[in-house]
Amino acid sequence: MKLVIHGKNIEITDAIREYVHQKIEKAVSHFQSITNEVDVHLSVARNPRINPRQAAEVTIYANGSVIRAEESSENLYASIDLVADKIARQLRKYKERRQDQKTNALPTEVVVADTVVTDLIGDRTPELPNEVVRTKYFSMPPMTPTEALEQLQLVGHDFYMFRNSETGEINVIYERNHGGYGVIQPRNGNGHTNGKNGKSAHASIGMPEKSHSK
Repeated sequence: MKLVIHGKNIEITDAIREYVHQKIEKAVSHFQSITNEVDVHLSVARNPRINPRQAAEVTIYANGSVIRAEESSENLYASIDLVADKIARQLRKYKERRQDQKTNALPTEVVVADTVVTDLIGDRTPELPNEVVRTKYFSMPPMTPTEALEQLQLVGHDFYMFRNSETGEINVIYERNHGGYGVIQPRNGNGHTNGKNGKSAHASIGMPEKSHSK
């Protein structure tokens, strides 16, 4: 297993490196068969008014899937403890989900209705950063919306970009403020959502029900 540690506004000392290895390796010890690489990002906010300001982020690449967890506190070592516990829970859920998929051949069917997205920010004030502070590169193998939903839940973000295996297009699946999930797709010239034979690519897909909403 490859473990890489990065730091932002912080020096990665031998003591910090040893602590990260100890905690993260213990967290993934029962999942090394599915873990290919672990990236750890440690950062300290420059603005002293930001509280908590010491963060630890762990990204695990596991058999084509990406599993992510992030925690922050006033103490870096405490943040590492928290994120190690969280990533262990994420890995356990990932493994259990894979086992359930092998056991249950038929997923629960939930219809995702076609929607035209005109406003992504609602009543929030748009704010853009002054500069690009981080660039990420990742592979984008084709997957179904159901598989993209699983990835969204694993990385813990509000949205996930993926290449739709049915259309070959780049789509975004996101968590809706009022519950459930939506899929953003590109349009073609006639104003309809792209899909096979000119039909909408939105379809009935297997999604686990979500019990909470924002």
